[in-house]
Amino acid sequence: MAGKAAAVSKTLKKGISKKGTRIHTKVHFYRPKTLEHSRKPKYQRSSTPKKNTLDKDSTIKYPLTTESSMKLIEDSNTLVFIVDIKANKRQIKAAVRDLYNIECERVNTLITPRGLKKSYVRLSKDYDALDVANKIGVI
Repeated sequence: MAGKAAAVSKTLKKGISKKGTRIHTKVHFYRPKTLEHSRKPKYQRSSTPKKNTLDKDSTIKYPLTTESSMKLIEDSNTLVFIVDIKANKRQIKAAVRDLYNIECERVNTLITPRGLKKSYVRLSKDYDALDVANKIGVI
C-alpha cells in the first residue's frame, strides 16, 4: 500500500507528460488565434474631429438660368440647381427646404459632361416655381 502511494506522489510531483503526434482531423491548417490587445494610444491621431463640409450652404452652388431651365420653371414647376458633386438627393432636398422654405416633391440629378452635378427639384403643388424663382433672383 505504501509503495503504491509513493509511486502516485512521485508521478504527481514529476507531472504526467503526454508526448506524441497530434491527430489532425481536417485537411487544411488553420492558424491559431492569438491574443489581440485593444489599442491604448499615447496621443490622439487627429487633434480636432472632422467637420461635415457638406452643409446646406455648400450643397447648393447656384441656380441655373438657361432657357431650358426657364421653360421647366414655367411648365413643370421645377427649379434647376447646380449642386455639389458629393451631395445626394436627400441632402439636396433638405438644403432646398432650409434655404428657400419650400417643400419639394421629388429630386432628379445628373452629372454633366463638364463634371458638374445638375439637380432638378420639382416643387409640391402648394408652391409655384415662378414665384420662388423671382424670390431667389433667377428671373
